[in-house]
Amino acid sequence: MINSSHGFFSPSHQGKHRIYIGMAPGVGKTYRMLQDAKALKQEGIDVVIGLLETHNREETAQQAEGLERIPLSAVNYLDKRLKEMNVEGILARSPQLVLVDELAHTNVPGSVRSKRYQDVEYILESGLDVFSTVNIQHLESLKDVVTKITGVVVRERIPDRLLDEADEVVVVDITPEILQERLQDGKIYDVHKIEQSLSNFFQYRNLISLRELALREVADNLEDVTEDELGTTGFNSIQERILVTISTNPHSSRLIRRGARLVSQLKGKLYVLFVSHPERFLTKEESLYIEMCERLTQELGGEFLRLSSPDVVKAIAQIAQEYYITQIVIGQTQQSRWKLFLYGSIIQRLIRQIKEIDLHIIAT
Repeated sequence: MINSSHGFFSPSHQGKHRIYIGMAPGVGKTYRMLQDAKALKQEGIDVVIGLLETHNREETAQQAEGLERIPLSAVNYLDKRLKEMNVEGILARSPQLVLVDELAHTNVPGSVRSKRYQDVEYILESGLDVFSTVNIQHLESLKDVVTKITGVVVRERIPDRLLDEADEVVVVDITPEILQERLQDGKIYDVHKIEQSLSNFFQYRNLISLRELALREVADNLEDVTEDELGTTGFNSIQERILVTISTNPHSSRLIRRGARLVSQLKGKLYVLFVSHPERFLTKEESLYIEMCERLTQELGGEFLRLSSPDVVKAIAQIAQEYYITQIVIGQTQQSRWKLFLYGSIIQRLIRQIKEIDLHIIAT
């Protein structure tokens, strides 16, 4: 539990942020957040609910009783009036602590900000403290890993930096067996969704893998905090610099996420390089895709680099030298046999060009 002695609720311009994270829906993130908030209210902290999603779970709804709720605001969309979190109402009320469920939620088109996490950042910038919840599968860099594990493409995602910037990350953990029991008892979804969920996302092997991801993410976050507090020694002061090379290939975003995971594990810095040919113009679709890759890089805390060169390998080697790159992530190329015969593969040429740099070749 956090209290004022931990730095929360102290007057400062930037609010404090605690994130409750779990391996899947139903582990008890919202319940735990409400439980902690009620304990703080009893200690005299001014707490309000900014946004709560109970999903018709009785235990969660009961836990929310006695906490003030800020009325939601209405947003007109396609001749319908939909409800979203009332950020201005929260700021006008000006409590010490705001509870915000489902951090990865996408707001209704027409809202001031497109994502709920952006609303939370705005609230934090206003000096209010926030408790929020999110599932591990919503982390941007884990999109491809989660898809591979579960077969489900998660559409709503948050930048990894939110966990890095959070003042506290709390993992809400239960065993896969208990989670499946909760599902079968109707405590997570309606009865008609139970069998479908058990045979899809909530398969035992999926939950094992998601749980491992969640625990590892929080362990990495804790390690970062320890290093910040204790300082680094000469032993680990050399920072890994990861360069991801991309093209207009639609799998490039996957390479960026793979590079970001590598950066997270090695506590390094991310660079993403796009090399364009001076005699070839991009189509509109290709230009938009590269712009999307640039935004993704920035969301993941990396630096996006563009270079114009007729020789991709020389361009990569040049950037690797200029930015002191220690590892390179590149996609498996699909060149014609004729080009391979005349010039050799890009990867073979790159291996000859770069020295003492690890090369990660990712299947695309």
